[in-house]
Amino acid sequence: MTYETQKETTPEIMSCLEHIFQAEMSGIIRYLHYSFMIMGHNRIPIQKWFREQAQESIDHATTIGEKITSFRGHPPLASGRIEETHIHSVDQILEECLKHEEETLSLYKKLVRLATQDIALEEMARTFVRMETEHMDEIAKMLRNK
Repeated sequence: MTYETQKETTPEIMSCLEHIFQAEMSGIIRYLHYSFMIMGHNRIPIQKWFREQAQESIDHATTIGEKITSFRGHPPLASGRIEETHIHSVDQILEECLKHEEETLSLYKKLVRLATQDIALEEMARTFVRMETEHMDEIAKMLRNK
């Protein structure tokens, strides 16, 4: 068996990777949009934070897209679903972020469970689980008033 033939994966793993890719693509759109909608005296640091989150989603989507193509797949040209509430208070936006991050985290956890025969893929997924969990912790802290 050559390395080239080893780079194939199961349809279930490929589907999970594609869903993660779409979630990260929606994160790019979501966070960039939020960065435009922040107003008020705290706009600059909050806008900067949202743009950093958009960049992080770009980085994650790039890693996942490369993984998909390494498995001979084709990253989807669509993002995940993005709801627009038209409510742009910082608290509302952070609540929406938290929901998005929870959904994305569940996809990464699913990938950890599926990737048990591919140590590198499992480790990559575990790294993203840690990063997403830390991100959710930060959002939860931002939502606390005390």
